Amino acid sequence: MSWGGPSFVIAIIALSMGAWVITTWIRAKHGYDLEDEWGGKTSRRDPDADRKIELLANENGDLKDKMMRLEERISVLERIATDKGARLADEIEALRNEG
Repeated sequence: MSWGGPSFVIAIIALSMGAWVITTWIRAKHGYDLEDEWGGKTSRRDPDADRKIELLANENGDLKDKMMRLEERISVLERIATDKGARLADEIEALRNEG
């Protein structure tokens, strides 16, 4: 084999591509992020992690709704506490007079 011939260049290219394929396979097998030829990363997807994220997002929505209801109830309690009793007493008297 001649060191300056095209077969030597093709052999080097084939060895390089083979090493790249083997390296990528090993990285994928062990869960490492994969790199493309432009330096971008592709991470391995974990279905369990995706499911946990979905469950946490749903729980977060439920907790937000609950928080809104509690804020509404607190605002009603604040309004009752700061009413100074005048309007509340008038409403009670009006109800007594109806019956």
